[in-house]
Amino acid sequence: MDTATTSRSLEGTSLVIPKRATPFRRFWTHRTLLLMCVPAILFFLLMSYLPMPGLYLAFINYNYTSGIFGSQFVGFDNFKFLVTSGALWKLTFNTIAYNLAFILIGNTLQISIAILLNELRKKWFKKITQSLMFLPFFISFVLVGLIAYNILSYDYGLLNSMLKSIGWDPVKTYSNPGIWPFIIVITYLWQSTGYGSIVYFAAIMGLDSEIVEAAEIDGANALQRIRYIVLPWLKPTFIILLLFSLGGILRGNFGLFYNLVGANNTALFDATDIIETFVFRSLMNNFNFSLGSAVSLYQSVFGFFIVITANWLVKKASPENTLF
Repeated sequence: MDTATTSRSLEGTSLVIPKRATPFRRFWTHRTLLLMCVPAILFFLLMSYLPMPGLYLAFINYNYTSGIFGSQFVGFDNFKFLVTSGALWKLTFNTIAYNLAFILIGNTLQISIAILLNELRKKWFKKITQSLMFLPFFISFVLVGLIAYNILSYDYGLLNSMLKSIGWDPVKTYSNPGIWPFIIVITYLWQSTGYGSIVYFAAIMGLDSEIVEAAEIDGANALQRIRYIVLPWLKPTFIILLLFSLGGILRGNFGLFYNLVGANNTALFDATDIIETFVFRSLMNNFNFSLGSAVSLYQSVFGFFIVITANWLVKKASPENTLF
């Protein structure tokens, strides 16, 4: 046999592929796998790459009559307005602050719950707990916003009804920006913790039980097993999920913010306005497509550099856990 060939076994059949095979030969050999990739390739082509010429909107003063490529080119004037008006910094700070709270508190809570579930010995109780915790993930943000409004409404909300019944003054929740960061973070954790804990719990299930049993025989208690065995085992999963989360750190959860707060409540803008709600107002209220596109482009570019930087830092500390 020629030395420039490699041999591998596929379901008991030996398949010999020349190392210098033509592209067509390689395509035909792996045709099944490539055909399986076609739906994903078409999805990203249609949804991510074909719309890219629309980024030109960020550099023009869009005119409905002239269209995208016939409108006046203004360069970076849309970005300049965002910077000089101060809106960009406020939006960036709010979006990053909320996402950092979601990432740090969310992952800590998810890992803790996953570990506690792993320590449970009653399988029936474990399954019921997982199901109940996973249920909020499937509840629509529209319904979440409706539930929140029925609780927090000034005139008819459950909270103020209870306060009035004991002689206390009602709370104007929807005009008090100071309490909304807590409401938003708690609502997000309520909805997402169950799903995240299942991901970490699945990772724990891949841990070799013989290692845990050996630690028990050597006298390690539950806390020691968690610290020296379970947490190091979860480290790669945590790093991968963290990198994915950092990639979207400038992408706010529009469904959550819009249905809880709305996009036009000016009394809460300082505490709840994020990039997505600003873009929504630019498009729906002011019909300023150019300004909304400029913010979205800034969001994407900034997020790209955050992922690259975070991946580079992880590569320095733990090369085997990087994305690329």
